[in-house]
Amino acid sequence: MGFSLGIVGLPNVGKSTLFNALSKASANVSNYPFCTIDPNVGVVEVPDERLTEIRRIIGSQKAVPTVIEFKDIAGLVKGAHKGEGLGNQFLSHIREVDAIAHVVRCFAAQDIVHVEGEVDPKRDIELIEAELILADLAVIDKKFEPVKKAIKTGDKNILKYLHLLEKFKEALDQGKPARSVYSSLIEEDKKLLADLPLLTLKPVLYVANVDESGNPDKVEIIRGIAEHEGAKVVPICAKLETEINELPEEDAKAYLKELGIEETALKRLIRSGYELLALITFFTANQKESRAWTVRAGARAPEAAGKVHTDMERGFIAADVVHYTDLVASGSFQTAREKGMVHTEGKGYGVRDADLILIKFNI
Repeated sequence: MGFSLGIVGLPNVGKSTLFNALSKASANVSNYPFCTIDPNVGVVEVPDERLTEIRRIIGSQKAVPTVIEFKDIAGLVKGAHKGEGLGNQFLSHIREVDAIAHVVRCFAAQDIVHVEGEVDPKRDIELIEAELILADLAVIDKKFEPVKKAIKTGDKNILKYLHLLEKFKEALDQGKPARSVYSSLIEEDKKLLADLPLLTLKPVLYVANVDESGNPDKVEIIRGIAEHEGAKVVPICAKLETEINELPEEDAKAYLKELGIEETALKRLIRSGYELLALITFFTANQKESRAWTVRAGARAPEAAGKVHTDMERGFIAADVVHYTDLVASGSFQTAREKGMVHTEGKGYGVRDADLILIKFNI
């Protein structure tokens, strides 16, 4: 699995329409809240032209792309942290994803009701954020009592953990997400928090659901909020993307060109997701298959090997590595090796985006 992205927002902002457009699935789209109770899940191949080229050069029988998992989580409403609108169930679904795609309605449509009345991106963003913050405060409050009792053991890590909980609570009480604290922590402290299931620790990107006009004034409001948080904004017309997906591939390409759209919503959202989570793609290839894999930026060679198979990480010896650009320039793996572009790396090697890696390991 590459990574998972949870699609959240108020009811009737276009989450399920976006999900269908991205995954070409058939989620229930209805003009009333809570038409989605269990999260719809769509596993989508990540389009990557580099994989096609590697397959051609290596002569593999097939190409296997990496994937992204989209989860369409039912609409949250005011009071979700207390269970309003099945809120507890929906919040638990958010805890399962790597990042949040917060869909914000920018379009006006008389036939699609807005649960809060008029279209107001700032209010909608603040409402969802407030519910997630209140849910996190409840989690923190439940942690305090057992942690305070455990301090009597004299364990310095428990004392440090309590201090971190207090820092999170202070930020949440001020209406700030937990990630505003987390980003400044040292790695040692972050490891102590591995079991802390806070929703506002999840990285967020905003999806501005616009109509054909682009709703520039509404999108600008979202950009201002995102810039303050260090988040990303991806404007998407979910309705238009749905129409494009219903066309044959060649017709869809022609339609996109006619509209002046260079990339589909799927490609833009995936790229933003990779940047948000600091992910990269590496490749493996042989005569049987060329395959793309997702790994965090900065990962060492054994960790990348573990994505292929856990035995490869445990028994990692070394890896022959050639970068995609060098492979293409050489025309073949053998020629790249003869030109000295293939290098053998050990356990300390930091994998680069677009590396082609041949792993050597003992079972």
